[in-house]
Amino acid sequence: MTFDIRQLNAFLAVVQHGTLGRAAQTLNITQPALSRTIRRLEDQVGAPLFERYATGMMLTSFGQALLPHATLLQREAEQATEEIDALRGLSRGTIRVGAVASAVSLVLPMAIGRVLAQWPNLQVHLVEGVGDLLTDALLTHDIDLAIGVSMPNTTDICVIPDCEWQDTSQVIAAAAHPLRKRARLRLEDTQGHKWVLPPRGTAPFDELMHLFAARGLPPPDIVVETRSIIAIKSMVAHAGFLSWMPHPMFEAERGAGLVDVLSMPGAALQRRLMVFRRTKGILPQPAVKLLDELRLMWARPASR
Repeated sequence: MTFDIRQLNAFLAVVQHGTLGRAAQTLNITQPALSRTIRRLEDQVGAPLFERYATGMMLTSFGQALLPHATLLQREAEQATEEIDALRGLSRGTIRVGAVASAVSLVLPMAIGRVLAQWPNLQVHLVEGVGDLLTDALLTHDIDLAIGVSMPNTTDICVIPDCEWQDTSQVIAAAAHPLRKRARLRLEDTQGHKWVLPPRGTAPFDELMHLFAARGLPPPDIVVETRSIIAIKSMVAHAGFLSWMPHPMFEAERGAGLVDVLSMPGAALQRRLMVFRRTKGILPQPAVKLLDELRLMWARPASR
């Protein structure tokens, strides 16, 4: 079945705005014209895509099935337009990239800044998150590149060679945390203290669990789980929590004297940050420009 991209755009506009009237205003067409477009798409699909109510439009099960495919086709069409504009010399487009917080803290801003210095007309769409969120964003074409510790080993996502960095994760605490008064601090001394971490199933959570298990210790007391890095650092600095975090993410708080590493034997983990992409399809030129800069940063001795 071949879809008309204009019909799919109309379908997605109704999904986004919930009513024909608001969607028609966004598309700059009349409401009857939009209604006819949706009807033609429904005729092509052979099933109703929306349930129509006085208060708006709701997707049917057929509409729900079409939605992810329509979204992907729309994004592919947008990327194709950007590619053609770039070949025409317009040098426009959008860098769509996602990264874990430690990369967002240092490596990625430096690379983006250098790319924009050469290509000032480019725009940037940046997603910060842990592995599962970045995987979903890659697969839905919300981003074209992802910087993270690991991704699921699937046929849909692959690692890009010759582009990686290293950082070190350690236990962090407030500058005035009572554990700092102990001499020869050990990991077992953190037992009984409350922790804040990203959610279970994420790399930081799993790393800390493995660290405690490898030392034969019971799991730490994880009181708060959150994806908000700001919340994690605030709870460490101001509420007496411990956390597990790589250095780039808390350098500002460390410099301000709020947070620092709790030094103890065997409580550090060096990890690799790698760049991932979708296995299928051509990488858009804005993403290629960013990837080229990331590779140059990896090749520079100062960036290692």
